[in-house]
Amino acid sequence: MFNPDLKELLKDCNSRYSLVVGTAKRARQIRQEAIDNDEHIDVKTVSVAIDEILEGKYVVEEPDELKSK
Repeated sequence: MFNPDLKELLKDCNSRYSLVVGTAKRARQIRQEAIDNDEHIDVKTVSVAIDEILEGKYVVEEPDELKSK
């Protein structure tokens, strides 16, 4: 079971909501890229998205109102 450290994921985010929305957005992008390139993905796209966030390959963008908190 994939169980990443929540504190590590939230180090660059101000809210869990932003993290969830950003992860879902990236997962949809990964799925769409695979469909466009006619590729088969063996792992779940959410897991790939979380790995990219942990590695710093993808940064969750937050509204300015949340950044100042």
